[in-house]
Amino acid sequence: MDRRRAILNAIISEFLETAEPVGSHAIVVGYHFSVSPATIRNEMVNLEDEGLIFQPHTSAGRIPTDTGYRLYVDELADFEEAEKQAEKALQKVLHEYATAKAREKIYDAVRILAHATGNASFATLPDNQRTFYLGLSNVLRQPEFARDPMRASQVVEVLEDTDNFVKILRQLDLNNQTRIFIGKENILPQIQSCAMVVSPYRVGHFEGFFGILGPTRMQYPFNYAMVNKVKLLISN
Repeated sequence: MDRRRAILNAIISEFLETAEPVGSHAIVVGYHFSVSPATIRNEMVNLEDEGLIFQPHTSAGRIPTDTGYRLYVDELADFEEAEKQAEKALQKVLHEYATAKAREKIYDAVRILAHATGNASFATLPDNQRTFYLGLSNVLRQPEFARDPMRASQVVEVLEDTDNFVKILRQLDLNNQTRIFIGKENILPQIQSCAMVVSPYRVGHFEGFFGILGPTRMQYPFNYAMVNKVKLLISN
């Protein structure tokens, strides 16, 4: 690429980024031409004479004309590099989209479980080391916890300490099955007055855990079945 075309390429690249008229100083500093600003200005005058750039008003820099864009597209643009950038950008967007859709499914699962079982429900979030939970008020209204504020505060503490809760869930020996943990079977002492129904989930290529937490006086068969049904629902 000769110098004049390289300068045109730089002007168009800069204008595409900034939407501001491009001056010779920006070209010298930003694109490392080993010539003086005066030489750049002379070449810009030549490019203007060719109808490839124009000066929108006195003392402004230059911007490309349609003819300049046409030459850029036909001769200067690096479509090979653009292909790589487009693929990278597409994969990023697809990953973000898949994560958002998976998170939406998990939010729905937690809402359904909290509403259907009358317990607190929780899930680890895709691409995230945190948990989302709902229905804590369901648990706190139960007589066992209403009579014992300390026990209730311990349940809140466990659900809010999301980093530790996620770590504990990962230590559970689930073997890809839904399991019930009753009282002292729970690893965390703060919830040994509770029962927990937990299952691993897979949504797309995201994996995590979800389930319900409530008093040991809970409807075990119903809650177990509900967790399994919701697991099937979000896996489809």
